[in-house]
Amino acid sequence: MNAKNLLLGAALGIFAMAPAAFAQTIGQDMKNAGHDTAQGTKTAAHDTAHGTKVATHKTVEGTKTVGHDTAHGATVATHKTEDAGRTVGHDTAHGTKVVTHKTVEGTKTAGRDTEHGAKVATHKTEDAGRTVGHATVHGTKKTVHTIDGKPESDSNPPR
Repeated sequence: MNAKNLLLGAALGIFAMAPAAFAQTIGQDMKNAGHDTAQGTKTAAHDTAHGTKVATHKTVEGTKTVGHDTAHGATVATHKTEDAGRTVGHDTAHGTKVVTHKTVEGTKTAGRDTEHGAKVATHKTEDAGRTVGHATVHGTKKTVHTIDGKPESDSNPPR
């Protein structure tokens, strides 16, 4: 029984000391958990602050870049508008010159054609007037000669 008592005493000693050992371990675990939570909170706050600084810096840089690009784009657009204005002005001036030249040429041609048509009409009217006048004179002479009974002659040829 001696060995049995010894074994029983050892088992009771272990079970009697176990709650104290567990209590110390649980207390230490809670203390460690508190430290870990504090450390995690500090790390999260530090990382958040760092991320905020980085995001702010990137936002500032991006804003500067956008501002620079916008100013550059406005300058380029202004230059292109000026160039287009010059081109349009040049093309308009050239078009006006061409239209003016064609109008002058067209007016000259119309004037020449009108003058030629008037001359032709005058000549035809003159010729027609001569023919009508000649026929009228000739007819009148014939009528007069016939009525007067003048004999036929060089001025009064037979019909």
